[in-house]
Amino acid sequence: MKILYSPASPYSNKVRMAAHYAGLSAESVLTDTNANPPSLIDSNPLGKIPTLITDEGKSIYDSRAILHFVDRETKGKLYPRNPAKRTEVEILEALCDGICDCLLAIVYEKRFHPPEKIHQPWIDRQWEKVVRGLDYLNANLPKTAAKLHAGHFALAAMLTYLELRFTGEWQKGRPKLRNWPQKFQKFFPDHSKFRT
Repeated sequence: MKILYSPASPYSNKVRMAAHYAGLSAESVLTDTNANPPSLIDSNPLGKIPTLITDEGKSIYDSRAILHFVDRETKGKLYPRNPAKRTEVEILEALCDGICDCLLAIVYEKRFHPPEKIHQPWIDRQWEKVVRGLDYLNANLPKTAAKLHAGHFALAAMLTYLELRFTGEWQKGRPKLRNWPQKFQKFFPDHSKFRT
């Protein structure tokens, strides 16, 4: 299997970490989405990463769809079997992915528009969502122990992306969230391997 990825993508990092943790053997293939490589476009009409390509050549895309596939392939290593607990994990994953959506909207607004066309109210609106999400997470961090789940990997990937693009802009007043990666690292020491 192959995972087409970009090192800066939080969704790619989430998928790669979770697949590794669950024991799914998949080669990580560095992919430049701006170049529209055939390996990506032929596998995913949206041209987005991550995209997982199975041994049979089937393409699976969207990070949550990939994690559900990994979970099925590894007999439930990423999501709890209990329906209520599974819903909690899926909501945590959705929140972390949603924060990443807002962060990427800010990055793209600044990257692809000339300075005079940057719409600051749009950036401010996205950052308000980020702030609410981070405050919620700081007050409601998931229990983190040896048995990790998809929500943990989404949280780790989101915080890694925050550090990459918004260093020093989010930690103040959120000590639990700021210190959480150290706890995660204890249970998933390979975390740093997935930043490149």
